[in-house]
Amino acid sequence: MRVVFPDEMAALDRAAMHSGIPSLQLMERAGKHVAEQARDMVGLCAGKRVVVVAGRGNNGGDGLVAARYLSSWGAETLTVILGEASGLRPDAAVNHRRLVEAGCEVAGVEDGLPRLAGERFDLAIDAVFGIGFHGKAEGEHARAIEAINGGGAPVLAVDVPSGMDAATGSVEGPAVRAARTVTFAWPKVGHYLFPGAELVGELVVVDIGIPESLLEAAVKSDIVTTEEAEVAAMLPRRRPDAHKGECGRLLVVAGSEGMTGAAALCARSAMRAGAGVVTLGIPRSLNPVMEVKLTEVMTLPLPEQDGHLAEEALEVVLERLDGYDALALGPGLGTAASTARVVGELLRRARKPLVLDADGINCAAAQPGALEEREWPTLITPHPGELGRLLGMEAREVQRSRLQCAARAAEMFGCAVALKGAYSLIASPRESLHINPFALPAMATAGSGDVLTGCAAAFLSQGLDPGRAGICGVYVHARAAELAANMTGAVGMLAGDIVSHLPLALTGLCKEGERGAKK
Repeated sequence: MRVVFPDEMAALDRAAMHSGIPSLQLMERAGKHVAEQARDMVGLCAGKRVVVVAGRGNNGGDGLVAARYLSSWGAETLTVILGEASGLRPDAAVNHRRLVEAGCEVAGVEDGLPRLAGERFDLAIDAVFGIGFHGKAEGEHARAIEAINGGGAPVLAVDVPSGMDAATGSVEGPAVRAARTVTFAWPKVGHYLFPGAELVGELVVVDIGIPESLLEAAVKSDIVTTEEAEVAAMLPRRRPDAHKGECGRLLVVAGSEGMTGAAALCARSAMRAGAGVVTLGIPRSLNPVMEVKLTEVMTLPLPEQDGHLAEEALEVVLERLDGYDALALGPGLGTAASTARVVGELLRRARKPLVLDADGINCAAAQPGALEEREWPTLITPHPGELGRLLGMEAREVQRSRLQCAARAAEMFGCAVALKGAYSLIASPRESLHINPFALPAMATAGSGDVLTGCAAAFLSQGLDPGRAGICGVYVHARAAELAANMTGAVGMLAGDIVSHLPLALTGLCKEGERGAKK
């Protein structure tokens, strides 16, 4: 699904009206959808009390329409108008008149907000600010937001929780914390950017009749959410007579003294994600423990220096790489000088598709030009700190501009970039920027990034290009984590639990792909 910036949504609204759709009709459709979502949240409307807090703009107008519908369905509604009714935007003013004519209760700020705080309501609808808001809520708007949050009722936000910037996800002052947000036509970028994304709750996107054909002219950005059906269609399929050599041969170079777990998780993840053959290259002294830890994964003892890769490991890896389809490089490698030199030369000389992660990225960041000079297909999977080292920025700066940083890195290094975090981003040169639709705090556990590396590398070894390997790897990894959290609980889930659930995640997606192919 396309994701748009607020100014692009405004352009789409204008284009829809120019095409002959009256603005009042768009507001009517939007408000009815809000009412339907409210009814879904409270169950039967009869006997339920709903308060709508409406600003003077079109967002408030959507709330007024919702109040009218809810009243007609049997709910007892109170609509609180911020400011004088005479200051309402034209379409909102029309719906204010319709609401009053329908006999619905309407109050001003001085009467309405104390009632919101002191009376029991089954639901509060936040229609204070729309997607054009930026800055800090003040005055009566701040009071209204605080009253909504303090009222004790679950909150349904209209388009965006009031007080949050729909373009950046920033929150500079009081902001509504919603249980659910209903947004119109297409999701907005800010719905997926923190800290605002935490306020959204469940995001529901509804169709208000704006033709998709208007997107091309009105929307200049190219941002989409990753859809299950899209991933299901991309995933590699095995022929009935397939053998292991046809299912992806992957060489993993990872691990150092004290970091054998990262290497093991990466290699096991690649197997669980469907790679037919996986070999783990690791410093020689660590090989005995990996022989015990890993059963299905083969090992390649590499020359070492004090528990890290020695420079002599380079030629061994390059020689063995000819027998593999892809290379995964970085988890747990460390950043010793000899290891960094091996990483830099592999980036320049390894003539195979590559996934670069963790210390592999840190080693590359210390060698300007190493990644830029690489000519073969590459996917990097940094967290914000690692991407910041590549771009010469602090991690917090990356977090403040995740979309821009992911796209910039993809263009600068000519590779696909999977920027990890809640709602991970996958950027590729000249391709749509994908937002992964999962934000799972259960994944905040050591080793989950190593699992992602192995998962994406498995898909790369099976013939997907780096961008698609990143899209599929991030999505399958998150789906497996969701399954694992449901089974074990979100707190205390281990990275190994994600590995164990990768086959189940893949099975579900492959079945979805089969259903899609039959349609």
